[in-house]
Amino acid sequence: MLQPIQPYIYNNMYPQNYGYSVPPQMQPPQTIQMPSGNRNHILVDPVKVDTFVKQKENALPYIYNVLSTSNDEAEITETLYITDRLIEAGTKGIDKMYPVLSRFNGTNSPNIQTFLAGIYRKIQVPDAFGPLVAMLIRNSITPPQSNFDPNEEIGGAILAYLSDRFKT
Repeated sequence: MLQPIQPYIYNNMYPQNYGYSVPPQMQPPQTIQMPSGNRNHILVDPVKVDTFVKQKENALPYIYNVLSTSNDEAEITETLYITDRLIEAGTKGIDKMYPVLSRFNGTNSPNIQTFLAGIYRKIQVPDAFGPLVAMLIRNSITPPQSNFDPNEEIGGAILAYLSDRFKT
């Protein structure tokens, strides 16, 4: 069962009696901040992410629920980031979530495409290969307007699929 997530207050780590104060621009975000300007990566609440990652398999019902119901790009991107971190932490069963992940196969969002391709690269579900190729072709015809290139991750995921098939 997931534990409730407490709001993350960075200043609590540095009590006022020590004389530290953390400028607002250095405090972790309370909500996800999408890439913008010269920043080509997302900013997430690290405590929220770590809370889910520590829950491992117990976090999957929440992840599944968000990915199956949300239409908010920021929330989906954050949840895909958490999913990616869960994979890196050795969480089992994420490959079985392909049906809900495939909901985003047709997206034009470079943020969602990037995380989805990274997840597919790691879980190697055979059904994801075709959608990855379709994303790459779609982005080649109509390049996404972004300050980063999602095709790097998509192409890398495709290469991972191919290289694994030709190992001896």
